[in-house]
Amino acid sequence: MKVIKKARKNKLNTFTEVEGYDHYLGLDYSQDGYSLGRVTAKMRSPKYISGSSKVEEIQEQLTKLRGRKILTIEETTSTHWLYVELKDYVDKIVVCDPYRNSLLSEGAKNDDIDAGKLSLLLRGGFLKEVYHSMEESYEIRKLISAYEDLIKSGVRIKNQQSSLYRSLGLSYKKREELPDSSIVKFIERQQNRAIKTYNEEKERYLKYFEKLQREIPVIDNMCKISGIETISSVKIYGTVIDGKRFANKNKYWGYCGLVNHQKMSGNRNYGKRKTRYSRVLKSVYKTAALAAIRGNNDIREYYEYLLSKGLPAHKARNAVSRYIAKVTYAMMKNNTEYIQYTWSKTEAA
Repeated sequence: MKVIKKARKNKLNTFTEVEGYDHYLGLDYSQDGYSLGRVTAKMRSPKYISGSSKVEEIQEQLTKLRGRKILTIEETTSTHWLYVELKDYVDKIVVCDPYRNSLLSEGAKNDDIDAGKLSLLLRGGFLKEVYHSMEESYEIRKLISAYEDLIKSGVRIKNQQSSLYRSLGLSYKKREELPDSSIVKFIERQQNRAIKTYNEEKERYLKYFEKLQREIPVIDNMCKISGIETISSVKIYGTVIDGKRFANKNKYWGYCGLVNHQKMSGNRNYGKRKTRYSRVLKSVYKTAALAAIRGNNDIREYYEYLLSKGLPAHKARNAVSRYIAKVTYAMMKNNTEYIQYTWSKTEAA
């Protein structure tokens, strides 16, 4: 059977490289067990295999199948572990976006039916692929997630202590003396202990981020961009991993939440629709733009240039965010260093 290596033109942003496989497999996995749906190019309905949650059983079932195999798994907490464990047992694994699989929410629902529907969607090329990689850099995503959780917990405990002061009519910023109450004093001691632990843990993360900056040239290079510091650079690199997975800057802007999609029908514009994007990257680039335009640097000059052209301040800030995103995307994709004033060359052209 001929294998089609090149995907056909795909405007729906779905995985279409599905020709040339003998088995199309959909896996529904949980701690209680698994269901594996299988269809071939000629089968009308899927067949099912179920078993315990031991990954060795899934590997054994995949080994029994002869011919080229493609497997799909919905993105969940355990997906990357399954990706690593099963990658050598099939020809291709497609981790798909469950948000797009609306077919699974229709009709009767159980693990077998979900696995079967996944295999049918895979064969038809209707799945949106979610990026996964075997690279060690992929582990940085876990580091970023853990750091974000730490920051949220630290902000929460500090807000709780601020609320304690405000409930007593006192100023938390001025650290006014609390009333002589054993309960209030006890609460404050526990909160102070938690805040101290938070600050110590945060410092450990920052030292590890600095270590990554010294070890990974791309992270260090991105820190040379005005508005981008070590934490932001690690977040960008850990979220993107490989800049080449984006076809162009517009796709990357969409992933970062820096563009909206137009809604058109019958030659009529119905406004704009927000993309599903990485909140981490959007926060990084928006914060970087604000930091850059407060300083004295090439990006601040770009901001002032946009204002001189009559662009409103909020649109100029968004343009700066896109510019920083475009530059970091190019650096990761081409493994290059930061060059200042590239915006002036573009405007001159």
